Amino acid sequence: MVKVDLKGIAKVKAKGHTYYYAWRGGPRLRGEPGTPEFMASYNEAIEQHRAPDKSRFRFIVADYKASKDYKKLAQSTRDQWGKWLDRIADYFGDLRIAQFDRPEKIRPVIRRWRNQWADTPRTADYALQVLSRVVAHGVELGKIAGNPCEGIKHLYNNDRSEIIWTDADVAHIKQTCSAEIALAVDLAGHTGLRLGDLCRLSWSHVQDDAIVLTTSKSKHRREAIIALYPALREVLARIPKRATTILTSSKRRPWTVDGFGSSFNKAKIEAGMADRDLHFNDLRGTAATKFYIAGFSMREIAETLAWEEANVEKIIRRYVGRAAAIKARIKKLEARE
Repeated sequence: MVKVDLKGIAKVKAKGHTYYYAWRGGPRLRGEPGTPEFMASYNEAIEQHRAPDKSRFRFIVADYKASKDYKKLAQSTRDQWGKWLDRIADYFGDLRIAQFDRPEKIRPVIRRWRNQWADTPRTADYALQVLSRVVAHGVELGKIAGNPCEGIKHLYNNDRSEIIWTDADVAHIKQTCSAEIALAVDLAGHTGLRLGDLCRLSWSHVQDDAIVLTTSKSKHRREAIIALYPALREVLARIPKRATTILTSSKRRPWTVDGFGSSFNKAKIEAGMADRDLHFNDLRGTAATKFYIAGFSMREIAETLAWEEANVEKIIRRYVGRAAAIKARIKKLEARE
């Protein structure tokens, strides 16, 4: 009888139960140690490991863990993500990758998995974040057409109207992100447009004195009219004209919302900002601050961003320094004179 080395087996205790895995991050073994069923499942796992089934989602998880992107993460992040990657492989590993190309079918499965931690919403959202990154890796490999995690609402709800990217935050992500991501961050921070509108923003929307386009949020019933103040003109002047749209990927093609979202999340991770509670659309708060300093009235800012004037005032009071506020008032007085 051939002796099988079982030293690599991982033992995990959870909620009063003990589970055995062929290796850390590997498939769960059936039966109890020493039983024929246990040995059969172990041998099956080893055989699959030697010749991985590239049609199963487990292959995507394993490939991501072996990727340069994952190895670039800080050790503390890998320690946290490693646990979630094991859970993802255990739950989704046997699914065919093709199932992730059917959002209407796979999203309920993703929600059920995420909802295991519904009593701790931030943990549930963190789980979804890690899964989304793994699926995005599948998109990058050309195995999955789009990321079905995109569009699933987070369980942790908070009012983000007063959350903005500071100049230090923007400078930090620019140290490691691509030029295309950096330009998108600058344009968002100077226009206040949502990601969907930024992706479809074209050069034809830029008129002599303002950017004018209908907003997707209003189902194109309202127009955003963003005056071309000097800082915004400077940002536009730095963007190369590669297509009809203003923003393009490194392949010189217009961004899709999913494609940009995946690339932006990757950029946040590479910058060591994965744990920071900053979303791309929080750059709208940054824009509100810039609008105020540029001399926009509260009403003009509120109409541009579709916010209540009271929210704009809170942002200004919290994030605009006294010196900047005084300079803004002086500019308004000079303009009137």
